[in-house]
Amino acid sequence: MTTNFQRVSGFIVRLSPEPVCDDCIAGRLAIESSDDVANRTRQLAGSGGFEIRRGICALCGEMKSVILKS
Repeated sequence: MTTNFQRVSGFIVRLSPEPVCDDCIAGRLAIESSDDVANRTRQLAGSGGFEIRRGICALCGEMKSVILKS
């Protein structure tokens, strides 16, 4: 069974190098808690080319904290 961590990281990789926010990740993957997604993105940040920064989400167009894989 695929974990939320695997689903979140796979989704970010598929969108790379476009940045995406936690809310859009939660919505697109049907994960009820954006806090759960936020925990997963924080786990990814700083490793394997994943980076969290302020930017415009490629999906919703809002300026907020986003994650991307370079």
